[in-house]
Amino acid sequence: MRAVLFAALLAVYSGAATAAEIDGRRVLADVQELSSDAYLGRGPASEGEDKIVALLIERMTSAGLKPGGDLSPSGERAWTQDVPLARFRTDGPVAVAVRMADKVQDWVQGEQIAIRAAQTGQDRVTIKDAPVVFVGYGVRAPERGWDDFKGVDLKGKVALVLINDPDLEGGEGDFGGRAMTYYGRWTYKFEEAARQGAVGFLVIHETEPASYGWPTVRNSNVDDIFDVVRPDPAAAHAPLEGWIQRDAAHAMLRAAGLDLDRLKAQARTRAFRPVELSGVAFSADYGVKVHKVVSRNVVGVLEGARRPEERVIYTSHWDHLGVGVPDANGDRIYNGARDNASGVALLIELGRAFARGKRPDRSVVFLAVTAEEKGLLGSTYYVETPLYPLETTVGVLNMDSVGVGWLARDFSTSGNAALTLQDDLIAVGARAGRRYSPDASPEAGLFFRSDHFPFAKAGVPAISFTGGQDLIEGGRDAGAARQIAYNTMRYHQPADEFDAAWDPRVAEADGALLLELGRKLANSTAWPEWKPGSEFKAARDASAAARR
Repeated sequence: MRAVLFAALLAVYSGAATAAEIDGRRVLADVQELSSDAYLGRGPASEGEDKIVALLIERMTSAGLKPGGDLSPSGERAWTQDVPLARFRTDGPVAVAVRMADKVQDWVQGEQIAIRAAQTGQDRVTIKDAPVVFVGYGVRAPERGWDDFKGVDLKGKVALVLINDPDLEGGEGDFGGRAMTYYGRWTYKFEEAARQGAVGFLVIHETEPASYGWPTVRNSNVDDIFDVVRPDPAAAHAPLEGWIQRDAAHAMLRAAGLDLDRLKAQARTRAFRPVELSGVAFSADYGVKVHKVVSRNVVGVLEGARRPEERVIYTSHWDHLGVGVPDANGDRIYNGARDNASGVALLIELGRAFARGKRPDRSVVFLAVTAEEKGLLGSTYYVETPLYPLETTVGVLNMDSVGVGWLARDFSTSGNAALTLQDDLIAVGARAGRRYSPDASPEAGLFFRSDHFPFAKAGVPAISFTGGQDLIEGGRDAGAARQIAYNTMRYHQPADEFDAAWDPRVAEADGALLLELGRKLANSTAWPEWKPGSEFKAARDASAAARR
């Protein structure tokens, strides 16, 4: 009976009209190539970038796409969009000392603490015996009547801040329950640090609220840090930005006669006030090298036959973490097979499928962006300096960690968007015999962690597709176990490598849904919309006249 059910489910997958247009084995071959050691972990502004950009241009050319990047003086499009970035690197040792009750402890970069190279433009950061203040979740949200700072002056002080939202552990409150808002993201915490004038912000790492372990934090923060080029970088960043282990934070608080769990309970309420750690002082000293570099988005396009000025955009980030801290086996290359060679390989395959088929009414853009791992910088730059008008961009379909693994009955998105485009995806999936499962970890804030988010902030309808976890073999338990194992052992680690056991039918199934949805959008006169109540609706509505 089990064999019969399994065969029936596979028949549903292979019966989709578009499934035959996606070659799963070719997708996996591209994943294997893109994530090989030859590309040195695909770090932006590196030798690996030069190699990967050349490969993507070759693949898009052979797929039948045309260049869609920067305009030359003669009016011709290049294959790439230049993305100017600033690269920050710690120069020499990072010295950290914490005085607790008249005893000084030296902390080791990457062990108790992970300090990011300062993005303020200064060439050295020196902090001597700065007071330390616990600021709860570090949220200032006037529209919710919430202010964790209560007017406390943080100038010259280092703040300790919790990751995620005040609602996370209680499950309900002023922030919508366990689903993370942008206030819970570490990026917001650092933005608020600059606004508050703190000399430093240290995020307390806890695995469940962060949704990833300490190795991910360490590997993402102690190497090169990138940012867009800013006219006044000190207005956007505190001199010291970093994370500390929970045990290290607990020790600091205990030395001041405080208890972390009790403070966390207080921080879940509006009444919370910042608490200075009596007898605790923080010192750090390290050099910083700053370089201005140019990375590249790679852009292919298929011109529309009837309304070429209206565009559907597929996005996927080509970058990963490059060469970094070695793991226990001495491996220093962060190959990023699942994250995100998989998405780029499927992007190329979708380009092939579109180019082989009947030309759509609207144009379709295939945008492989840089520096997602550095803070969605490639997609942010595109949104701030778009190659094509955002007002007449129909929608964005992002792919991150897709098309690899094992067949599932379901599919999902990163976060749950109040958007008709998500409804369209669900309907396409239903016709293919797959059901939509809402984001299984809304507390992880995945909606804010992929390249569709800068588009959404600008009002463009945008979603990020992910595969499902209800596996045909093993069900939800097996899917959850595989996801936990990946997050623990592979995510943002050198072990995220190509797996020959991956089923090529996964790429065919996921690709079929994305191809069908893209064609629906590209051959329609309709415009997806944000639903009433969405925080992104006003930005989109402001440009409604351009779509009439």
